Amino acid sequence: MKKSLLILSLAVFALGLHAQQRGGGNAAFAASAAYVKEHYVKTQQYIPVRDGVKLFCTIYSPKDQSQKYPILMTRTPYSVGPYNANEYKTSLGQDSVLMHEGFIFVYEDVRGRYMSEGEFVNIRPQLKPKTKPAAVPMDKTASNVSPNNTPQINASGVPPIDESTDTYDTIDWLVKNLPNNNGRVGIEGISYPGFYSTASLPNAHPALKAVSPQAPVTEWFKGDDFHHKGVFFEMDAFAFLTSFGVPRPKPVPRYLNGIKVKPFRDNYQFYLEMGALPNFKKKYLGDSVKFWDDMMNHPNFDSFWQDRTILPHLVNIKPAVLTVGGFFDAEDAYGAQAVYKAIEKQSTQTKNMIVLGPWYHGGWERSNGRYFGDQDFESNTSLWFQENVQLPFFNYYLKDKGTMDLPKATIFISGSNKWHKFNEWPPKNTTEKTLYFQANGKLSFTAPKAGASFDEYVSDPASPVPYQAGIQERRTREYMLDDQRFAERRPDVKTYKTDVLTEDITLAGPVIAQLFTSTTGTDADYVVKLIDVFPDDAPNPEPVPMLQYPYTHNVTMAGYEMLVRGEIFRGRFRKSFEHPEPFVPGKVTEVKYDMPDVGHTFKKGHSIMIQVQNTWFPLGDRNPQKFVDINKAKDSDFQKATIRIYHDATAASGVKVTLLNE
Repeated sequence: MKKSLLILSLAVFALGLHAQQRGGGNAAFAASAAYVKEHYVKTQQYIPVRDGVKLFCTIYSPKDQSQKYPILMTRTPYSVGPYNANEYKTSLGQDSVLMHEGFIFVYEDVRGRYMSEGEFVNIRPQLKPKTKPAAVPMDKTASNVSPNNTPQINASGVPPIDESTDTYDTIDWLVKNLPNNNGRVGIEGISYPGFYSTASLPNAHPALKAVSPQAPVTEWFKGDDFHHKGVFFEMDAFAFLTSFGVPRPKPVPRYLNGIKVKPFRDNYQFYLEMGALPNFKKKYLGDSVKFWDDMMNHPNFDSFWQDRTILPHLVNIKPAVLTVGGFFDAEDAYGAQAVYKAIEKQSTQTKNMIVLGPWYHGGWERSNGRYFGDQDFESNTSLWFQENVQLPFFNYYLKDKGTMDLPKATIFISGSNKWHKFNEWPPKNTTEKTLYFQANGKLSFTAPKAGASFDEYVSDPASPVPYQAGIQERRTREYMLDDQRFAERRPDVKTYKTDVLTEDITLAGPVIAQLFTSTTGTDADYVVKLIDVFPDDAPNPEPVPMLQYPYTHNVTMAGYEMLVRGEIFRGRFRKSFEHPEPFVPGKVTEVKYDMPDVGHTFKKGHSIMIQVQNTWFPLGDRNPQKFVDINKAKDSDFQKATIRIYHDATAASGVKVTLLNE
């Protein structure tokens, strides 16, 4: 997610970059804006929903009236502007491929954001099945339900609502009131709008035929944005909520207020000086950001977080679903994979598909997808996706155009840099193996032999391991696949590496960290990183990919340690996210956790590396390394701890991976 005050400017920048990468630069940007005005008519509409609240929409309808068009909708907390009736968006849909195909594009401010009425609630909980109101057909003029289908009414006389009901009621109004629509609706959205796409699926309106949750916010405690495996992602949360989290007093076309933060250039130093989590509230937030307070008051996976998990509600899904994600998405890599798997398990009759590519957050629409960080993926993966997957998906289900021959899973395997089509994800033709840690920093698929063996080091919260080399002001997106040589040089990072590979090894599917560890403290976090080590004679790319970004970057690919997957885990949750437990000092303890799936080929001549550490700063907040409520911890609570990682026959630490049998 992005800071809301920057959403519009970032969107314009992204569109401009997109146009430039297509080869047109500013001319292409201007041509896109001209195309919108030439081919679409803009209208604005307040749409009433069942509890009387009115939601604001901007609608772009094709001027060509020779055919009926389906509706393609995005629901967003990030503004549907421009709000001036005479000003138009400079592009419609998520890309020009969709815009030129022709749909009725609808953008809706979600409840409580920008020009929509009502109260905004972050990842608003779904109504429980026993309180779920019946589907509500709307009439053409108001939010009253038809006499034959009255929803359940709560004690205040107002029908209960959630994002699913708001979506249902919006669709019902649109198909009954928009001229020249064909009665079919699709929904798409990236990141937070991806969450609203997912939320449209339970008890979907009959007109909703195709939904594409893309990098969807899904689970803010276990994997997306604000927490990873119970570890609070303080840098992202603070940067986002200092603008987005400030309440809006009434419907407004733009937000004027945000929390002013002391300017800084070095995020590592800024967050280290910030200290314990309560200091954020003391120094900056006060009582102005309710959701921050909510997070601090719920350090475990209790009912607050459980109610905000949409996954259990993805049952009996009727629309076709195309979930899209990036393997290198710094915000929501978890969400796309979790949504797909939940539908696959809980709604077996659904036409359910997934696309995973070599992309950062939204990179399939915000870049041409050839380059990311220092890596060249050798083709314009984003345009390929737009033309060969996304457009056929919406055309088939919304226009009866083309054939539906998309596979269950369309996966880009980095390293070999090829698209693969699978009948399921993870694919069937795989073998699970464990990369075992060995003495002297070795790594192999052979289990260690008997005999006590471990590595020992000191983890110091006062000097946490940085998430990336160099100095950054804001959290970068490139860290997801960046060079890890800087971390290998630290004494509090343990490194294990295979011999040089004699053949290609492709991983396609789950990655599971299985650590046997001890600590002199009573709590600890663990970071496990899966890394592709390039050979010592690997050539530098020409041109250098990073030079496409607005800064220069010298890269040496010889010996490069490309991060393929990294994930952090709060050790107190090793048995349960609901009921944390302290470590017993000095006791060998298993810490096992799953990481987001990968799709990557380790080429012949490369090596596979695993790094283990206990801090990943300032991505994740620091663990005091003693069992206290970290959200309420004091600066004096933080202490050093001696960590051991065991690798012997009775305590065989390693990482379980999924090898593709090609």
